[in-house]
Amino acid sequence: MAASRPARAVATDGSDPLIAALDSALAERAADGLARRRRVVASRAGPRVVVAGRALVNFASNDYLGLAGHPELARVAADAAWRWGVGATASHVVCGHYAPHDALERELAAWAGPCADARALTFSTGYLANLAIVSALADRATEVHADRLNHACLNDGALLARARLCRYAHGDVDALEQRLAASRAPRKLIATDAVFSMDGDIAPLARLLDLATAHDAWLVVDDAHGFGVLGGGRGTLAALGLSSPRLVLMATLGKAAGVAGAFVAAHPSIIETVLQFARPYLYTTAAPPMLAQTLVASLALVRDGAARRATLARHVARLRAGAASLPWPLAPSTTPIQPLIVGANNVATSLSDALEARGLWVPAIRPPTVPAGTARLRISLSAAHTDADVDALVDALASVARERA
Repeated sequence: MAASRPARAVATDGSDPLIAALDSALAERAADGLARRRRVVASRAGPRVVVAGRALVNFASNDYLGLAGHPELARVAADAAWRWGVGATASHVVCGHYAPHDALERELAAWAGPCADARALTFSTGYLANLAIVSALADRATEVHADRLNHACLNDGALLARARLCRYAHGDVDALEQRLAASRAPRKLIATDAVFSMDGDIAPLARLLDLATAHDAWLVVDDAHGFGVLGGGRGTLAALGLSSPRLVLMATLGKAAGVAGAFVAAHPSIIETVLQFARPYLYTTAAPPMLAQTLVASLALVRDGAARRATLARHVARLRAGAASLPWPLAPSTTPIQPLIVGANNVATSLSDALEARGLWVPAIRPPTVPAGTARLRISLSAAHTDADVDALVDALASVARERA
């Protein structure tokens, strides 16, 4: 006779205790002002969107060059869907690597590669790309030295590799140098955002590369928010004139490039190592070839986007000048990411709500995305915004400030 199964535990009120535990944690999160919600956008991507039946000027997206709704890219995508279909059907190493993927990787390597003869690999997301890089180059004997404000996926890559994760204070190169000098790890990797996604500032990449060279380490650079914007569109490394076989560049293609996906560009031996050993590359279906074909067209627009980048820079200067008298400071940033530091979680959410009531979508960013006590409005500017859009945002913030004085 088969053994009888133990009775499932049930709380005294008849509810499932596992569900009750989840509900308790969710209620605590909401009480702390940290609950997130999804908003349904019912219109084409662009500087103006429809949310809950209302038209809003969108300062929430990462569409820095205004390409996500570009009609030429929509046409290319439609044609590519007819030519290539809508799915890749398998991973790149099985039968999912199509001619558009290959063409895109060659263009990206030639244009944005961080060293001579660089190669590139494309990924479905930047998150997967960073998991792949770090887990392929690091192992249990590796120390991964990461800026404390890095995007979470760089840290998660170290966890996947089972490496020792050592986080240093944001931008503190001196502290990092001391740690590297004291390290006895046989393998070392420095990981950093290029443009920090919630602060908009730029990492001290030249000094980090010097440290990587001096201490025999890799330097992995996540340029998700610099690619397409800085360095004539080639990214932050190009803007700073940095090149080295020690550099591993990751950049996303769903922000300034306006489509979807990401790529890694590096020395050919690094790329081959990622291709051969990175589980997030080997064991996931490739992005549809129609997207790769669309990205080839997007890359041409990015390369020729000097006017868009000039408009974007003008918007940044206009916002910073107009916001100088506000009671909330803008973080020191020269990039399209302009964080208005508020402090308290509930103040950030109420300020965001007040702007939405005035037709402006500016998201409140709270812990754990940012450190406790630094909740903010993350203002994201686009070349598709107008001067009038930027002025409307400044006027609305000033109006809310007067109401709360």
